[in-house]
Amino acid sequence: MLAAQPPARTRLEQVLRQHRRTVREFCADFQAAAEELGERTVVSQRQAGRWLGGLLGGLPHPATCRVLERMFDAPAEELFGPPLSERARSQEARQEDAVRTAEDRPPAQRDADRPDASNESEVAMAAVESARFGQFAEQSNIGPHTVEQFQADVHRIVTTYPNRPVYPLFVELRELRDRVFELLEGRQPPARTRHLYLVGAVVCGVLANSSFDLGELPAAETQARTAFLCAELAGNDSLRSWIRGTQSLIAYWDERPRDAVELAGQGWDYVPETGTPRVRLAAIEARAHARLGDQRAAEDALRRADKAREQVIGEDEPGGLMAFPMAKQTFYSASAWLWLGERANLERAERAAVEAVELYGQDPPELRRLGELSLTRLDLAIARLGRDDLEGAAEQVQAVLEVTGQRRTDSVLRRLRQLTNVLHRPNLQSTPLALDLRERITSFCESARPPERTR
Repeated sequence: MLAAQPPARTRLEQVLRQHRRTVREFCADFQAAAEELGERTVVSQRQAGRWLGGLLGGLPHPATCRVLERMFDAPAEELFGPPLSERARSQEARQEDAVRTAEDRPPAQRDADRPDASNESEVAMAAVESARFGQFAEQSNIGPHTVEQFQADVHRIVTTYPNRPVYPLFVELRELRDRVFELLEGRQPPARTRHLYLVGAVVCGVLANSSFDLGELPAAETQARTAFLCAELAGNDSLRSWIRGTQSLIAYWDERPRDAVELAGQGWDYVPETGTPRVRLAAIEARAHARLGDQRAAEDALRRADKAREQVIGEDEPGGLMAFPMAKQTFYSASAWLWLGERANLERAERAAVEAVELYGQDPPELRRLGELSLTRLDLAIARLGRDDLEGAAEQVQAVLEVTGQRRTDSVLRRLRQLTNVLHRPNLQSTPLALDLRERITSFCESARPPERTR
């Protein structure tokens, strides 16, 4: 004996059962109807399941509603509403039989039964249509509590990100992004839609950063592109500027310094409403110019970073990872001087790196930016190697190896490998301390699992 089928949860699910269509077949029917109407919209089986289960919290996009209304000849409000009772379904069936019987009659008789289309009926129909749109327009699948929760989640993640293992945060960010995108598929007032795009821009931007920290640079670029699209739709220049900076940073670490310069320049076109995105852009650009060996352009970018710092208005929102503190600006300056080489620049790099380490050390331990501090220490180590201070370099490397065991990121591992190349210089090759340091770094990098892939 077959088990009884559970009751339909929506009118849409009820109609599909009446037509004996599977979810897969419904998705194919939907695509065909959309193409027939010229609508560029599709539905996945997962999303269709949410529709059938009444989990949308409102109506979907107007284009989607038009396709469904064409498919089932019923208002979207009815399709996403509760299923008809058995009595109502029987009455509906009798009405359909009556319509079919009427259509079988001669045209003259059908015309006689049809009431005249008067002006009054046209006006009344127009009013009904406007009322239906009003009901649709005022629906919302997001309320004040949801908005506050998103704000709290984003603030917590960006605040703790620089101090916590990357992969667990990546998983949490992905789940948060999915919730935001699902709500954007529904219906909400324009102000709430803009807020959702703001949240989406931040979340995808931080996903780009976490993908970068996990060593997945192509994935990081994809996340950044989506983040920039969300920032565009939200109309927020601070986010547009910050995301261009992230794209520039990815290009810099992907051995594409010219692209990094170009992307930083694009970000400079946006004037942030608040915060430090322009300081960050100029500092990233300085490092890219330095890597290209252009000292004049690097120094100009460093000056622009200092000037942008003086012109900052208000705090970074939501702060945390997305803020660019003085410690980080000083660290980036050290990197730029280091890339430019020559003794005078190496001395500048060492002074800047020492200052940056001190500034990072002023943060409380639970908010200390561990990855940035490690990269700063490695820059300091390389600067000291430039003046043959092997013991001073080894001290910084040891501190990095201890911290990196707690929070592993791809950029730190890359910088460690670059340092081993420095240790291969002829004047260091036969030094016992250099040999020991090189062996420890190599062993550490080879034994490293893929960065932060375990919870």
